[in-house]
Amino acid sequence: MRQIVKIASVLSVALWITGCEQKPEQGPQQRGPMEVGALTVTAKPQSIMVELPGRSKAYLEAEVRPQVSGIIMTRGFTEGRDVEKGQSLYQIEPSTYEAALVSAEADLTSANASLVSAKAKAVRFEKLVKLNSISEQDYDEADAAYKEAMARVTVAKAAINTAKINLEYTKVTAPISGRVGKSDVTPGALVTANQSQTLATIQQLDPINIDIAQSSAQMLRLKSQLKRGQIEAAANANVELILEDGTPYGHTGVLQFAEVTVNENTGSVIIRAEFPNPDGTLMPGMYVRAVLNTGTDPEAILVPQKAITRNTKGQAVAMVIDDGKVAARIVTTAEVIDNQWRILDGLKVGDQLIVEGLQKIRPGAPVKAGPLVADKKPETQQK
Repeated sequence: MRQIVKIASVLSVALWITGCEQKPEQGPQQRGPMEVGALTVTAKPQSIMVELPGRSKAYLEAEVRPQVSGIIMTRGFTEGRDVEKGQSLYQIEPSTYEAALVSAEADLTSANASLVSAKAKAVRFEKLVKLNSISEQDYDEADAAYKEAMARVTVAKAAINTAKINLEYTKVTAPISGRVGKSDVTPGALVTANQSQTLATIQQLDPINIDIAQSSAQMLRLKSQLKRGQIEAAANANVELILEDGTPYGHTGVLQFAEVTVNENTGSVIIRAEFPNPDGTLMPGMYVRAVLNTGTDPEAILVPQKAITRNTKGQAVAMVIDDGKVAARIVTTAEVIDNQWRILDGLKVGDQLIVEGLQKIRPGAPVKAGPLVADKKPETQQK
């Protein structure tokens, strides 16, 4: 019985070994190249739109301060409303300055009276000195007194002008038209001439300025591309805005100028654009995104963002099909336009760029180009 069991065991092992040896022969045949979603690289003219951060700033801004000292009697505006240039904002108690004006006018009257007397004496002494009736010294003294009297008249007139100006300054008026903010003083407050504290601030908001920050490196790169003829200069200097909530601003602005110095802390250059603001949508200090047309690339190569990966060195890498196999290309990217990278170097027209299936491939693996998922959808719907 034991012998039968041994024989059966040997036969079982032999059959198992035979089955293992035959499995490779019975298995499926080796698969062909993997299909990946790919597209053919093309070139076309493309406007280079750059999106940069910016802050809105009042077109005109005036800080209202008193130019004479006194007590604020009244306030002539409503906070947060528009005011016109020359409109009365505050009234400073004027009685002291009215009295100073009256005193200056009295001094002028006295100076004019003295002038009449001094002039008459100088004329009389001029005749007498010719007749040798008085000494030359007496005449010189009379003539000097006359000229001094004329000077006192001039001083008195200047004092009147000063008194009138100071009296006028008791009416604090708006230096520009615009929207006035909150008042920092109330009636009854004591103010002094040329104090550091402002009474109020007026800002002109229509039009309004947008200060846009562009990195100096980006500016140098654009200038270099223009110089080499890689891009053509934009035909206009129009600027579009995207507000904080992501909605586009309904008016187009125009570039005004760029700063001539680079900010040492941020490494950026400020570009100023002017926008109409009839509805008051833009307020000073608001964060916005400015879209500028920096030029046109006559032969721009645009590829989907997902087709570009990064290697361990941080370099941009594109996978292409080269002679039926995967090949890695180091590429140079510029800005993103409609979710596509603009490629400056590393790809050429006609290359088969792998867009889908990047996770399943490696350089050197055999692959074949297939349609993208987006291109397959219409066919599926038709079926």
